[in-house]
Amino acid sequence: MRRIVDEGTWFAVPLRSRGFAVGVVARTSSGGGVILSYFFGDVWERPPLLTEVKDLRPESAVQILRVGDLGLTDGTWPVIGRDLDWQRSEWKVPEFVRRDELSRKAWKVTYSECDANVVASEVRTGYEDTGLERDAVLGAGATEIVLTRLLTAP
Repeated sequence: MRRIVDEGTWFAVPLRSRGFAVGVVARTSSGGGVILSYFFGDVWERPPLLTEVKDLRPESAVQILRVGDLGLTDGTWPVIGRDLDWQRSEWKVPEFVRRDELSRKAWKVTYSECDANVVASEVRTGYEDTGLERDAVLGAGATEIVLTRLLTAP
């Protein structure tokens, strides 16, 4: 049976080298499987307590990603807890960029405020526009690798 993942749920992601990263679920998807999460820059030796992370703010996130929720639903990503004071309006859904390598075309993609797996809009943009995160859903393992590289690189 799949565990339900709610907005405002804080969780730890085991890094491949050492320690844990911390994330918070900002949006879920109606069918499950995909969440929009904010991730933060500290490496924790153990999964922190909710009181240690719930005051982290969106502007201090080092990465905002759409990820699969398997690590949460199967328990390999420890759930820290749900912040009952969490305010959705403070945690925005960013734009992402989708590139077609063959045509060298690109689109800014925004997902629904209500569903992390539903596209709300797509707008053409310059192919070289690099200020946005790539439009993708990372699996649990890929998320662990991306965060390990980001947080533990020399």
